[in-house]
Amino acid sequence: MAKLLSKMQDERLNTRDDGDPSERMPVLFVGHGSPMNAIEENEFAAGWRDMGRSLPRPSAILCVSAHWQSKGTKVTAMQKPETIHDFGGFPRELYEVQYPAPGSPELAKATKETVRERVIELDRSWGLDHGAWIVIRRMYPDADVPVVELSLDYQLSPQQHYDLARELAPLRRKGILIMGSGNMVHNLGLVSWEHLNTPGYAYDWAMEAGEAMKSHIMSGDHSPLINYSSQGRAFRLAVPTPEHFLPLLYALALKGSDEPVELFNDRPLAGSMTMTSVKIG
Repeated sequence: MAKLLSKMQDERLNTRDDGDPSERMPVLFVGHGSPMNAIEENEFAAGWRDMGRSLPRPSAILCVSAHWQSKGTKVTAMQKPETIHDFGGFPRELYEVQYPAPGSPELAKATKETVRERVIELDRSWGLDHGAWIVIRRMYPDADVPVVELSLDYQLSPQQHYDLARELAPLRRKGILIMGSGNMVHNLGLVSWEHLNTPGYAYDWAMEAGEAMKSHIMSGDHSPLINYSSQGRAFRLAVPTPEHFLPLLYALALKGSDEPVELFNDRPLAGSMTMTSVKIG
């Protein structure tokens, strides 16, 4: 792994999507939802588990999580990232979960070298937040795939995030699974707690926004998603703050023109959220 990735420092990498598509690692966007999905056996956990089994085995994972925002873009560069329990009010059992996947300083450095238009800072203070580990532990329960996180720079526009993501494309040909983790529709302030366990329950605006998002994803028309704040009331309610939506743009930006797209875990939740997830490639 170290030898493979170290070669990337000397290569002149680009973001073209030509060549054999079979050589590219697929890309994921996952709706991660509640931290309880880490320990509850439900359809979302099953969907992540099935996806992990169906993918080619990655050499490492680069995760863009909604739960790491920073000034400037950072990438975790430690050998042993800690499991961060960045939530409150849940059962003790959840706080006892550890996901001891190794980090990859080699991938962190390769990410820094691959992105030319932005300065990427190597970080040794973060770890794996719940946007990353609750999903990845279902996909790779043995914690034997190195995991690195890339932060969301809160100073960047959606277009700038999308453009940054495009620069990550060469990593796909190195066996790296790039994964965005958030939720397309995510308005915690309007959650219907009484319908928390009602399958498929969604407010009209959440359904409208979710269906429009999926339509743009499947058609390959990313412009309305980059400019989500200009798409009307349903989108404004669906994306009241950007951090859970932006990881979707990181995944979409990496789509090659010849690559298939499929949805999984495509389910609204508690009125004002969706768990809809995307596989590219």
